[in-house]
Amino acid sequence: MAHPPDRRVKVPLRVTAPRVSTPRISLEQTQRYDKPGPRYTSYPTAVEFHDGFGSEQYRDALRAARAVPAPLSLYIHLPFCAERCLYCACNVVITPHTRVAAPYLDYLEMELDLVAAELGGSRPVAQLHLGGGTPTYYTPTQLNELMTCLQRRFHFTRDAEKALEVDPRVTTREHLETLAADGFNRLSLGVQDFDPTVQLAVNRVQSVEQTAELMEDARELGFDSLNVDLIYGLPHQNPDSFARTIEQVIQLRPDRLAVYSFALVPWLKHHQTDLPQEALPTPETKLELLSTAREGLTAAGYLDIGMDHFALPDDELALAQRDGRLWRNFMGYTTVRAPDMVGLGISAIGSVGGTFSQNEKKLTRYYAALDEGRLPVERGYSLSGDDLLRQHVIREWMCQFRIDMSDVGRRFGVAFGDYFASELETLRREFVPEGLVRVSDDSIEAEPLGRLFPRNVAMVFDAYLRAKRADGPMFSRTV
Repeated sequence: MAHPPDRRVKVPLRVTAPRVSTPRISLEQTQRYDKPGPRYTSYPTAVEFHDGFGSEQYRDALRAARAVPAPLSLYIHLPFCAERCLYCACNVVITPHTRVAAPYLDYLEMELDLVAAELGGSRPVAQLHLGGGTPTYYTPTQLNELMTCLQRRFHFTRDAEKALEVDPRVTTREHLETLAADGFNRLSLGVQDFDPTVQLAVNRVQSVEQTAELMEDARELGFDSLNVDLIYGLPHQNPDSFARTIEQVIQLRPDRLAVYSFALVPWLKHHQTDLPQEALPTPETKLELLSTAREGLTAAGYLDIGMDHFALPDDELALAQRDGRLWRNFMGYTTVRAPDMVGLGISAIGSVGGTFSQNEKKLTRYYAALDEGRLPVERGYSLSGDDLLRQHVIREWMCQFRIDMSDVGRRFGVAFGDYFASELETLRREFVPEGLVRVSDDSIEAEPLGRLFPRNVAMVFDAYLRAKRADGPMFSRTV
């Protein structure tokens, strides 16, 4: 069988693209903007979900969504990992015994049956994402069987985006061959940091060679886009060591990168207390780490797409932002604007017909609900008209770094300046003088400094955040 040509672009580490310097920010500014805040993969955020929204409400939303003339997105949560990475804030099940994970696939099929029965078979799927956990914890045969289950119940569009997260330490070429045969075209590779001291501290030891070999195999097998995940703010990171990681990643030439701020949430994830707390970078150092990544990547030809994300100029993500088509949902930034997303598996969140729903977070409760023949919803939320308006405004800001007031007014039948009078006053008072945003008669746009703090600006439009009492920490910090 002939292999497609190697599409990697061979470039030197330092290219002629102009260096994009990170705006200078003072210590006082860093301290002022370093506050807990949502990442806004949804609005309202998941902290507003409640148990008054359950299986029946989700069933009604699925039934109503049958008639929507638009494609779907599917997210499937595969939570199992052989060992725990100490930085992880995902909902995972740690076990080296793979037999424990086998029944989960049977229960996923039961959930698929329930969801498909309510949705009917008329809506195609334009986007599929397998997240975790470690999806490739499962064998190639098991993943192929999962895809067979999906294809029996859903019709995929010819150009559907099929993506999954992979751990290079456990993912084999056989995994990739099976996934490619099943139509997967995007991979997201977890790296976080290549520095050995950092890797030991977070219990994630992974070589550059392992990662490079997997990327070479994926390209040889025809995967269209490869993403690499990095994290800044981990123990023992410093600008010099992180610069070396950035250089090593640039040599691998992924199509996209996500450079996430470490979400330190020990009140939710108790294992994070096992990290060496004294070795965590200060907020000022974290900002230096982000600056190091941003300057290194943009000098190598990557475009700064949005919060924490970078892409090569010809990548679909970069083209979507250029054209104002970039979208954001529970899977992060995407080019697929499917209005409804169905979540499957423990803790999975879906967005269907103006509602959010989240599945049970514990395996036992998830299994029990399906054994009873009901959708395994733990909690959810029905959006109001104000929620939908603010959701649109916040999404536009997080994706395009611009809000067109006239467009918002036409879409929702409001006078933007009147509806958001207090928010505009806050922006003019607190953010315009600091050089984060420009506010004109008809638009709000990010200054270069504002692109470093998009969450802070979005928080101005969050009606729920303003009403919160200080009952305890809820969100990771913005720096």
